[in-house]
Amino acid sequence: MTFESKLKFPASDERGPFAQAYAVLEEAIQARAFPGCAFGVLQQGNIVLLDALGHFTYWDEGANTPAVTPNTVYDIASVTKIVATTSAAMLLYQSGNLDLNTPLGEILPGFIIGRDSSARARKVTIRHLLAHNSGLPGYVPMFKTANSAQELLRECLHLPIEAEPGERAEYSDPGFILLGKALETILHEGLASWTAKHVFSPLGMNQTLFTPSTSIRPEIPPTEIDATFRHRRIQGEVQDEHAWLLGGVAGHAGLFSNVPDLLRFTHAILNPAEVSLFSREMIETFAHREPPVGSSQALGWDTPSQESSSGIYFSPNSIGHLGYSGCSLWIDRDAGIGVTLLTNRTWPGRSSQLIRSVRPAFHNAVREALERERIDILREQSGWN
Repeated sequence: MTFESKLKFPASDERGPFAQAYAVLEEAIQARAFPGCAFGVLQQGNIVLLDALGHFTYWDEGANTPAVTPNTVYDIASVTKIVATTSAAMLLYQSGNLDLNTPLGEILPGFIIGRDSSARARKVTIRHLLAHNSGLPGYVPMFKTANSAQELLRECLHLPIEAEPGERAEYSDPGFILLGKALETILHEGLASWTAKHVFSPLGMNQTLFTPSTSIRPEIPPTEIDATFRHRRIQGEVQDEHAWLLGGVAGHAGLFSNVPDLLRFTHAILNPAEVSLFSREMIETFAHREPPVGSSQALGWDTPSQESSSGIYFSPNSIGHLGYSGCSLWIDRDAGIGVTLLTNRTWPGRSSQLIRSVRPAFHNAVREALERERIDILREQSGWN
């Protein structure tokens, strides 16, 4: 039986127990947290919610703006880190073709050659990059000085290692840029083509891709009006400047996807015996929190922390990730639940931070709805009044 035939897609007007979750998102649109969103919930192998609200841009901006649908493709920004890059690392590790403790310098010698901190650099491993504890800085605007992919990679290779590897947790885009390049070296193939063949196609993720063609860009919500770098409306091309300089394909960003595809991916994580892509043991390895103590980072994945964007109901065994554009995916491995929310919260500019309060409120409303449904089913089965 195919995965699709098992899914239960609710009609878009049947809000049922999810009324509060809809209210959270509708209020967010009115408050201009984002102009529109698509969202979905997977529970025990069934899609119990799949819908969309709002439009590509705000309705009063003077243009005919399309309505968002459940199938609308979004720039998922740093969710790329788990769906593409970490997935590639997981499959390479599973097949015995990746040793997580391999020093990065053995794969990318330019990381060692010609740097002052070569002693620290020699200690940085693939595991450190995945766990965001390599000692590399969190974010450096290299696009302001690099004019090509080669220059950007060269700058990234020579960024200072600010802490002893393994001793400091700092979420690092440069670390994942380097990780993506290291994986491509091991694969002898680009990340985009390899993940398309070995991750997206096997899972039926037919709307997930890097570098959308110009013909489909109008079908993707725009992320911003870029007034400082590209000086144009950014629509259907990656918003992240570093990923754009790298040709739209990078370890840290660049992937486009939609809610049904991300729920297919979620199903593979929650049901490894059924889907047979990722093994259960390998998922456990990558879902385990890494040092230092207090870090929420696992290998590639994030886990719930205090005041997490996942809200208060996702278990400690949950894994997920956020994207700068306003997208997110959270998977509760104990409850068998996955929730994804896709938005373009950076339209038309990046200043709004309202998404920070929307995400936990939405996740809380979803989990409360699912719990009420569970109690109602138990009551019905037991004959309670």
